[in-house]
Amino acid sequence: MEEDLRSLLQDLESLKGCVSDRYRIGSIDEMKQRVVSIVNLTKSGATRRSKVKDMSAEVVDSNPYSRLMALQRMGIVQNYERIRDFSVAIVGIGGVGSVAAEMLTRCGIGRLLLYDYDTVELANMNRLFFRPDQVGMTKTDAAVQTLSDINPDVVLESYSLNITTVKGFEVFMESLKRRFSQKSGQNSGVDLVLSCVDNYEARMVVNQACNELGQTWMESGVSEDAVSGHIQLLVPGETACFACAPPLVVASGVDERTLKREGVCAASLPTTMGVVAGLLVQNALKYLLKFGHVSPYLGYNSLKDFFPTMEMRPNPQCSNNACIERQKEYLQTKPARDAAAKSKLEAESSKNEGPLHMDNEWNISVVDDSEMDSQNSCGVSGALPEGLIHELPTAEKDHGSLATEESKTVEDDLEELQRQLDALNAA
Repeated sequence: MEEDLRSLLQDLESLKGCVSDRYRIGSIDEMKQRVVSIVNLTKSGATRRSKVKDMSAEVVDSNPYSRLMALQRMGIVQNYERIRDFSVAIVGIGGVGSVAAEMLTRCGIGRLLLYDYDTVELANMNRLFFRPDQVGMTKTDAAVQTLSDINPDVVLESYSLNITTVKGFEVFMESLKRRFSQKSGQNSGVDLVLSCVDNYEARMVVNQACNELGQTWMESGVSEDAVSGHIQLLVPGETACFACAPPLVVASGVDERTLKREGVCAASLPTTMGVVAGLLVQNALKYLLKFGHVSPYLGYNSLKDFFPTMEMRPNPQCSNNACIERQKEYLQTKPARDAAAKSKLEAESSKNEGPLHMDNEWNISVVDDSEMDSQNSCGVSGALPEGLIHELPTAEKDHGSLATEESKTVEDDLEELQRQLDALNAA
């Protein structure tokens, strides 16, 4: 293939010498640049690393998972290798979704499903992930091209479609149901859905699909002024869905499409999008691998470095019928779930009962206060275990010896006075 591309470059150079029109010469130069970029991609593809069958914690330069497996060795994650069993769907491969996809790929996720209908443009180059040579490609295909080079162990599925259309929604639902492993959820073939779209209509579609499937998902967004963002965990029936607490424009009956101004482009900062993507993937990893605390809602204001958090309960009068059904199911299973949680807590507390300090190399032990009191009382009475003697005299012995010495001193003084009197009388 590389030889064919080089031959094409030569043909383009020959064609350029036969053309005098400046416009056509410029077009030929652009074609040459595209061919050169394809040649470079072909070369980079030749150095792709081979697939790794098993994750290893061995600390060597050739192990792509050594730093990740260190989380297991340090006790942060119980079993990091489980990440290969999980499937994550990312809807919207833009400024947040593309970076989130790259992070999960580098973490070694088992399968990624990518959804977007847009193409890569030069206007996207202010963001992370996409490259100028990918202009014109669909965002999902460009993502697969990059991510497969980063980690060939990840199974990548590309869906270049608009989920807000009837046909797109059907394909979206079917792809979410398709199973990757036996451990997948009851109604869904994915473990988590990440919504990284930039419009209300697409969010409502994701909300509808996840409510129907009982699928846990996380929503994310960045403000139009590019200085704030948020992430939100949505568990059907347990937390508020996206329709439970609609935005102001929806609550006031205003059509969001009327708010879009022609010729006005929303601001975009790779820093803000990178922060939001990092928070989103961090919470996704905590949710999947069960470590730390998963934030129900986490905001981000870059102007003040402010991170507000909150919890949102489901709305019993939600307009989404599927959400109401999930709420009923959650309330029905809540007693059994609470009982299981209570028994687990009691089992953990009973497991922790026992000596505060285990045997140690210094032979340090902890005794009960009552034992110390009994030992102290024995010490006062003077009784000692067999084989032990007092190093210093007791208070009684010490007092008795002092009294004896005092009486002897008095007797000696009296005898001396008597001798002196006898001597005087004799004189």
